[in-house]
Amino acid sequence: MPQLILLNKPYGVICQFSEHPTHPTLKSCVAQSGVYPAGRLDTDSEGLLLLTGDGALQHRIADPRWKLPKTYWVQVEGEPKVEQLEMLRQGVDLGDFVTQPAQVRRIDSPELWPRNPPVRFRKTVPDCWLEIIISEGKNRQVRRMTAKAGLPTLRLVRVAIGPWALDGLLPGEARAIEVSLQDLPRAQSAGRGGKPRPNAPQAPSPGKAGKTPSFRFARGKKP
Repeated sequence: MPQLILLNKPYGVICQFSEHPTHPTLKSCVAQSGVYPAGRLDTDSEGLLLLTGDGALQHRIADPRWKLPKTYWVQVEGEPKVEQLEMLRQGVDLGDFVTQPAQVRRIDSPELWPRNPPVRFRKTVPDCWLEIIISEGKNRQVRRMTAKAGLPTLRLVRVAIGPWALDGLLPGEARAIEVSLQDLPRAQSAGRGGKPRPNAPQAPSPGKAGKTPSFRFARGKKP
C-alpha cells in the first residue's frame, strides 16, 4: 500500500525541499527522499502537512474535486460577533473568488505547543480561538477570510485533513502510515450555515498539545 507521512510543520518552515535563503525547509523535518507535499501550508502557519511519494495518492489528496475537509484552529484578534461568524459560514467574497460555505464555531483556547516566535498581542484588544473547517485550500484562504470578516488571524494551526489528524505530533515530528486508496472516504463539504452535510467527517475537539482523534487506517512507522 502507498505510504503517507503525517508531519506537524513548524512555524517558519517553507513547504519545499530545495534550499531557501531565509527559511528552513521540509528537509529539516523529513529526512526521507522521494516524497512531496500533497497540498501546501503557509510558511507562517503550523500543523498537519501530508507528504507522499505515490503520485496517485498525492493526486487523490490534493485534487480539489475530492473536497477533503481541512480543519484549522485559528486564533483571531477581536471578539467575534454573530454576524461575523455567519459571514464566514455562508461564504466570503475575497474579490478574486467567493469561498464555499464553511463550518465555524468558537472554541476554548487549545493547549498547544508554544509558538516560536510567540504571537504578538495588543493588550487593549481581546482575542479568541475559532475552529474553521473548509473544503477548499486556496492561497492564504483562512487568513483572508478572517481578515475580511474583521477578525485578523494571529495564529493558525491545521489539525486535520480529511480522516488524518495531528494525533499528538509535536512540531517537527512525523509519522508514516500505510493507506489504501480504496479505503479513503469521499468527504463532503459543509452545508449552508456551517452545518455538515450527511456523512461529513466531524471535526476533532480541542485537546491537550494538539491531541485529536486517531486515524483508523494508521499503522505508525518512523519515516
